[in-house]
Amino acid sequence: MQRTSKKPWGAFVFRGTGRGSFRLQAAGGVTLAERLNYMIIDSRYIQLAAGLTGFSTALKPGERVLIDAFDVPDAMVIALVRATRARGATPYVQLHRARVSRELALGATEAQYEPHAAVELQRMQKMDAYIALRGADNIFENSDVPSARTQLISRLMKPVLDHRVGKTKWVVLRWPTSAMAQQAGKSTEAFEDFYFKVCNLDYSLLTPGMKVLGDLMAKTDRVQIKGPGTDLTFSIKGIGSQPCGGLRNIPDGEVFSCPVKDSVEGVIQYNAPTVYLGASFDNIRLVFKKGRIVEATANNTKRLNEILDSDAGARYIGEFAIGFNPHILEPMRDILFDEKIAGSFHFTPGQAYEGVGNGNKSQVHWDMVCIQRPEYGGGEIWFDGKLIRKDGIFVPKALHKLNPDYLLGKK
Repeated sequence: MQRTSKKPWGAFVFRGTGRGSFRLQAAGGVTLAERLNYMIIDSRYIQLAAGLTGFSTALKPGERVLIDAFDVPDAMVIALVRATRARGATPYVQLHRARVSRELALGATEAQYEPHAAVELQRMQKMDAYIALRGADNIFENSDVPSARTQLISRLMKPVLDHRVGKTKWVVLRWPTSAMAQQAGKSTEAFEDFYFKVCNLDYSLLTPGMKVLGDLMAKTDRVQIKGPGTDLTFSIKGIGSQPCGGLRNIPDGEVFSCPVKDSVEGVIQYNAPTVYLGASFDNIRLVFKKGRIVEATANNTKRLNEILDSDAGARYIGEFAIGFNPHILEPMRDILFDEKIAGSFHFTPGQAYEGVGNGNKSQVHWDMVCIQRPEYGGGEIWFDGKLIRKDGIFVPKALHKLNPDYLLGKK
């Protein structure tokens, strides 16, 4: 007996086995199981994978890329594997699960993580590129891991991080989850739409304005930042600058530099909430003398100072950056989004980047964000006595291409 049916994946037939049962076979002799192995993948995944392997990492034939996936759907990982192969490169995949990682961290010891770090470093040294997608069903999954354990892991894994940042073509992004939708105050569907709109932005639009801002920062000596609770001065003379337009982080939209290590003076009051090492912080306030954080308070002052005491470099600043992604307007306790908020800047305790840095070394790199748009109290950024940005809007005509009206096609 044979009966044919039509379904979205094509024709299939019920074929009798002669033993009173049936099996499904797709038309043309291919079994239905074989046909279904060709997974139907969301077109937005395919577009994102093409951007990550193309624009962001520019994979070339013969190159090796490590795809590091943290609680990410298999379909997205497969889309990346296929996009990698399409460019003639070789994919390697590592899958992580947050609850498993937490369990390992709870009992972390030097004897366990020292050989683990050595293996990870050896693998990273064989990679030309690195793509990380990081999902989180619970952003506080590691909140009960003792700080001594997290510091031990960070210290031992730092050589792996340093090699990845300094020696590979890398890009890192979050993955949209219900937890992230909650953080953003959106429905899951609305947040997914927002996420893919931001991540699949044509980042080439940022290039002209970023070049002008980067060149200006590279020529600047004195920076002054003013705002509610903030009066900060420092030098970026001789440090240089780095535009970020979709090559390293997705979403993107910033230009960063770094203060001369001992030049920071004054006080800064951050107004964006932040999560670091599984703990949540609000209303962080830092006071600086000769570059060093001499006073630090927040809603969780004790934990804040524990992190800043991780090592000597954690109380010095390793990055100063100006954010301008026009689609990202509100903080959601996810730094890869929050540091790109339109009208924001971040001022980062800890490790400085090689090439555009002040030589500061630390296992900490904590991007803390302050938003200067009017609804957040406003604020100003001055370079060598010239007003560069006021209330989140760039003032010099040469920088107008970084303002939201231009990037959103309104001007």
